[in-house]
Amino acid sequence: MSSTPGPASAPDQLPLPEAAPRRAEQPAAPPVAPGAEQDALFDLAPGSGPPAWTEGPRAAFDLETTGRDPRTARIVTASIVRADASGEVTETWEWLADPGVEIPEEAAAVHGVTTERARAEGRPVREVVGEIAAVLGELFAAGTPVLVFNASYDFTVLAREGRRHGVAVPVPYPVLDPFVLNKQVHRYRRGKRTLGALCEEYGVELTAAHTSAADAVATERLAVLMARRFPELARPAADLHAKQVGWAAEQAESLQEYFRRTRPDAVVDGTWPVGSSEDV
Repeated sequence: MSSTPGPASAPDQLPLPEAAPRRAEQPAAPPVAPGAEQDALFDLAPGSGPPAWTEGPRAAFDLETTGRDPRTARIVTASIVRADASGEVTETWEWLADPGVEIPEEAAAVHGVTTERARAEGRPVREVVGEIAAVLGELFAAGTPVLVFNASYDFTVLAREGRRHGVAVPVPYPVLDPFVLNKQVHRYRRGKRTLGALCEEYGVELTAAHTSAADAVATERLAVLMARRFPELARPAADLHAKQVGWAAEQAESLQEYFRRTRPDAVVDGTWPVGSSEDV
C-alpha cells in the first residue's frame, strides 16, 4: 500500500496463525518539520456510557482484489473473522471468487491468486458478494464493530461489486479503521502506514501478509494494541465511528494539499467508510 519511530513502550507480542489467500499500498505520510511534536490526541476523554468496543465481541474484514482503484477492482478473496472480548477468534469465513476478469500479474504477485486458479477454484463472484453482504449484515445488525484497515477501500470495492452484480450490501456501521485511527493519534509519524508497517511497530506478527484471512486477524490485533497504547481509542464503537467520518475527511484534505504542491489537480476523496457517491 520506511522508517518508523520506535513504540512508546515494549509492544505485546501477539502471534498470528497461518491463514488462507492485498491491496494497494497507501502513500507515505507527508513530511513534517523536524522536531514537530505529536498534538494532543482529541477531545474524547473516557467517561461513563456504553462499554468500550474492546470489552466486547468484534469482527474484522479484509479483501484481496484485482487492483488498486476501488472503483474498478474486483474481489478475488475475502475473509471475515469474529473474535470474543479476549481477542480469541471464534469464527472465520473465507471466500475465493472468480472475479470474471483477468487478474493482473501485479495483483497476483501480491496475494498469490492467479487468473487460472481463480477460474478453476473460485466461486461465482455474485454468490461470494451475496454471502459477504449477508455475514456483514448480521454483524452490523447485532451492533458488532467491524475492524477494517483502510475501510474506504474495502467497502467501496464491495459497494461497486454489489451494484455490478445486483446484490444489496449493508450500510457499514459501526466500523473501526486502524488506518484512520493511527493517523489521528500519531499525526507526525514518519514513513508508511501500511498494515505491515504498523504491525511491525506494534509487535503484531504478520506471517502471511497480503492474504485476506491473515490481514483480517492482524487488523483486529493491531486495533486492540492501539487502544492499549492510546486509551482514548477504547471508546464505544458508535462514538469512534462518528469521529472517524470527520477525521478521514480532515486527513484527506491535508493529504490533498500536500499532493497539490506538485500536482495542482490532485484530488483525495475523504468520504468514509465508503467512497463518495460519485465513485460508488
